[in-house]
Amino acid sequence: MAPIHIVAATGCPTGIAHTFMAQEALQQAAERLGVSIKVETHGQVGIENALTAEEIAAADGVIIAADKDVNAARFDGKRVVDVGVKAGISRPEALIQEIINGTAPVRGKRPAAPVAAEDTEDHGLFGDTTVQSGGGFQARDLYKHLMNGVSYMLPFVVGGGVLVALSFLWGIYSADPEHPEQYNEFAAMLKTIGGTAMGLMVPVLSAFIADSIGKRPALVVGLITGLIASNGGTGFLGGIITGFLSGYGMLLLAKLLDRLPRALAGLKAIFIFPVLGTFIFGSITYLIASPMKGINTSLQDFLSGFQDSNPILLGLIIGAMCAFDMGGPVNKAAYVTGVALLGDGNFFFMAAVSAACITPPLVTGFAALFFRKGFDAKTRDAAYVNFALGATHITEGAIPFAARNPLLVIPILMVSSAVSAILTFLFQVQVPAPHGGFLVLPVVTNGLQWVAAILAGSILGGLIYGYAMQRRINTQQPQPSVENEKEVLV
Repeated sequence: MAPIHIVAATGCPTGIAHTFMAQEALQQAAERLGVSIKVETHGQVGIENALTAEEIAAADGVIIAADKDVNAARFDGKRVVDVGVKAGISRPEALIQEIINGTAPVRGKRPAAPVAAEDTEDHGLFGDTTVQSGGGFQARDLYKHLMNGVSYMLPFVVGGGVLVALSFLWGIYSADPEHPEQYNEFAAMLKTIGGTAMGLMVPVLSAFIADSIGKRPALVVGLITGLIASNGGTGFLGGIITGFLSGYGMLLLAKLLDRLPRALAGLKAIFIFPVLGTFIFGSITYLIASPMKGINTSLQDFLSGFQDSNPILLGLIIGAMCAFDMGGPVNKAAYVTGVALLGDGNFFFMAAVSAACITPPLVTGFAALFFRKGFDAKTRDAAYVNFALGATHITEGAIPFAARNPLLVIPILMVSSAVSAILTFLFQVQVPAPHGGFLVLPVVTNGLQWVAAILAGSILGGLIYGYAMQRRINTQQPQPSVENEKEVLV
C-alpha cells in the first residue's frame, strides 16, 4: 500500500505565531501517524514552502488550517479538511485522520485548474480576473475574509504608526511649520510618510476583504470603494462594509454576466468588470458614506466615554477579551478595534490592548520563575522563552500552558490581563503602534508606567498560577510538559 501524502496550508491574520505553530503541529502529528505531509505557510513575510500544482494533484488530501485566504480554489476536486488555524494547533492528528479515513468532503464540483500558490505568471492587465466564490459559503468564511483584510492592512498601520509616533519625539507641534520653536523638517517628513501609510489602512482593508471573496476584479473595486469610504470619514467600519459589498457584489455581477458569449470574456475582464463594478459599488458607497460616518463617530464616542468615565470597566473588558483565546476571534475583535481607533488618533485604547496581549506569556514566565518546583525542567524552559515572546507582543506563547489546563489557566490569564489594561488606562498611557511590544517604548507616552502596569498584572498572575501549580505537585498531580507543543517562533 502506497504511503499517504497530504498537503496543507496554514495562515493566521498577523502571520507571526499561529501560522507556524500549526505547521509544526501538523508535521509532528504526521510523523507520529506515519504520513507524509508538506505544509505551506502564509505568514507576514508571504508564502513559504509553496505547494506546486503537481504536489496538489498527487496528494491524497488537503488540510487548510487558516483564518485568512490561502487560495483554496486550487484544491477543488480534492478531499479537503477546512478549519481555523487554532484547530491545526490543538487537534492535528484528528484532522489528518479525516484524510486517512476518507471522511473529509470533496471540495467543489470539479478539479481546479492547475495553478500553484507561487504561480506569478502574467494573466493580463488585471492578473487573474476570474471571479471566484470557492467551495460554497460557510459562516466561518465571513471571519476569514475579514481577517484576510486585516492581515494585509497591519503592515501599513505598524509602519505608519511608528513613523508618526517618532515624529512627536521633537515635540507635539514638530510637524507644524507655523510653530517656530518645535518645527523640525525631518519630523515633518516622518509624519507625512507615516500619515500616508496610515491613510491607506481603510482602502487596503477593503481591497483585501474583497479580494478574499471575489479575487482580482473584486480587489480593484474594493480598493476604490475603500478609498471613497476613507475620504468620507467612515473610518475602519467603512472599510469592512465596502470590502464585503465589493466582494459579494462582484460575485453577483459575475453571475449576472455569466451568459455573455465566450468571445467577450477578454472584454469582460478588462472593461466590463472594472467599469460596471466601480460605477455600481462606488455609487452605493458614495450614498452610504454619510450614514457610515455617523455610526463610526457614535462608536468612537461610546468607547471614549467608557475610557473617560469608567476605565476600570473598559480595562476589564479588554483584558478578558485579549486573554480569552490569545489570538483567536475574541482577542482579534479587541485588537482590531484598537487598530481602528489608532487611525482616528486614539492611542489610549491600543495601549490597553497591547498591555493585555503582552501579559499572558509573562504570567507563565513569572510563574515558573517564582515556583520552580511547580513545573518540570522542560516546561520551565518553555516558560522562560515566554519572557521574550511576551516582550515582543506575541501572546500565543501562553497557548500551550492554557491548553493543558484551560479551566485553571485561562481565568488567571484573563484577570492578569485585565489588571494590566486597567492600570494602563489609569496611568493615561498612549501607544501609537499596534505591535512590537517593548520595542516601541521610545514612542510610548508614559512608557515607564506602561511597563509597570504590565509587570503588575503579570507578576500577580504569575504568583496565582505558580501557587496553583505548586499545590498540584504537592498533591501528586504533576502537569505534563508543554515543550513539544511550543513553537520556536520566527
